[in-house]
Amino acid sequence: MIPPKPQASPKRGGILRMVRGFRRDLLSALPANLFHAWMAEFRNPLIHSFVCNDPALVRLILQERPAEFPKSNRLREGLAPLLGNSVFLTNGEEWQSQRRIIDPAFEGGRLREVFPALLDAAQAVAARLPVGEIDIEPEASHAAADAIFRTLFSLPIEHQVAERVFGAFRAHQAAQPIVNLAALLPLPNWLPRLHSRRTRETAAEIRGLIRGLVEDRMRAITEGTAPDDLATKIMTTPDPQTGRTFTAPEMIDQVAIFFLAGHETSASALSWALWLLAANPEWQDLVAQEAATMTEDMAGLSRLKVTRAVFREALRLYPPVPMMVREAACPQHFRDREVPRGAQLILSPWHLHRHDRLWDRPDTFDPGRWDSDAGRVSARNAYIPFSAGQRVCPGAGFAMLEGVLMLALITRAFRLSPGQVDPVPVARLTLRGRDGILIKLERRQERA
Repeated sequence: MIPPKPQASPKRGGILRMVRGFRRDLLSALPANLFHAWMAEFRNPLIHSFVCNDPALVRLILQERPAEFPKSNRLREGLAPLLGNSVFLTNGEEWQSQRRIIDPAFEGGRLREVFPALLDAAQAVAARLPVGEIDIEPEASHAAADAIFRTLFSLPIEHQVAERVFGAFRAHQAAQPIVNLAALLPLPNWLPRLHSRRTRETAAEIRGLIRGLVEDRMRAITEGTAPDDLATKIMTTPDPQTGRTFTAPEMIDQVAIFFLAGHETSASALSWALWLLAANPEWQDLVAQEAATMTEDMAGLSRLKVTRAVFREALRLYPPVPMMVREAACPQHFRDREVPRGAQLILSPWHLHRHDRLWDRPDTFDPGRWDSDAGRVSARNAYIPFSAGQRVCPGAGFAMLEGVLMLALITRAFRLSPGQVDPVPVARLTLRGRDGILIKLERRQERA
C-alpha cells in the first residue's frame, strides 16, 4: 500500500495557467505520460525545457559531460536569498574549489566519527515522539534538524540558537513558492528579483542566526577550543590547490545549504519511510525484528539490511528532491531533437524512479527488489536520489546513515499504522505531504 500519486494534469493552456499550476503543485501540473516517455519538450515564450528520462541522457548530463550542463542560473533565482553563493548553486572553478574544501569532511572515515551524534539524535526522537495520531513531518523535521546541529556544530536542537534556526527554516519553507516567477522570466541581472517579503525576511533571519554560529566557531578555532565536528573540519580545511579556506561570509552560504540539504531532505525521506512502514505492516515487523537485535554501534548498523532496503525504496518512491535542473551551455542533439543553448534540462527522480519502462511494478512498495538482479539493474540506470557524477550530494553517506538509524530506532520503539487520511505528495522545497503525513503511534512495550 502506498499513497496515490497526485493526479497529473492533461490540460494545456496559457502561460498564466502554467505558472499558477506550478506554484500550486509542480507534480500534478505535469502530464502523466512522463512516467513512460524517454524525453519531452515544453516550449512557450517564457521557457524552453526538456524533461530527460532516458538513462543515456541522464548519464550524459550528470556523469559523462557535466561541464556542458551546469546548474541552471534560473535555479539561483528562487534560492539565492537563503543560499547565497553556496556549493549547491555555483558552477565551474568556484564550485570545484568549494567541493575540494567540503568533500574531506564527508569522507567515509568521518561517518564513524559522527555516528555518536546521530545516535543521540535518533534516541532523542524515539523518546520524544508522542502516542496517538500525529503529523509525522514536523517531528521528522525536528529530528533531522537535531542531527545536523549535533554533527555540524555539536549543539542539540534544544540549544536556543539551534531552535531559532529550526523555527526560521519552517517559516521559510512555508513562505517559499514552488516556482518563483523570476525563475521563469529571463530577467537582466540589474533588475530587482521578485521574491516575496516573507521569503526575504525568513532568509535574512536564518542567515543572521547562522552568522552568529560561524563567528563564534571561528573565534573558538583561533583560541584552540573548537570541538572536532563538521563545522570545524570545513572551516579549517584549505583548498589543496590554492591553500585558501572559506571566509566567514562564504561559510554562512555553505552552512545554509548544509542545513537545507541535511535537514529538509532528511526530514522528507524519514517521513515517507515511516508512512510506508505504517502502511505495510509485514515490512514494519521485519524492520522491528531487525532493530530489536541491533547493537548501537557502526557494526550493528551495518547489519540492518532490511531497514536499509526499506529506506532505499522510500527514496525511490518519494525522492526528497523530485526534480533537478541543468542548462545546456552549448547546442545539443538529444534523441533526434535539437536542444538550443540555454535550454533548461529537467532531470526528474520523481518520474525516473517510477518510470514504467525502467522498473518492474514501479508504483509498488517492494524493498525486496533491492536484492534482485532486475532491481540492481534498474538502480544503476534510473536511481538518483542524491544526483550522480561530480555533483553527487557530498552528504549522501551521512543521509543514509541517519535515515537507517532513525528508522530502526523509531520502529523498534513504536508500532505504526496509517492515519485516517492518506497523504498526497506535493513538491515544495522538498517532497512533502499536501496536508501533512498522518501516522498513528503506539509504544510497543505497552502492547506486551
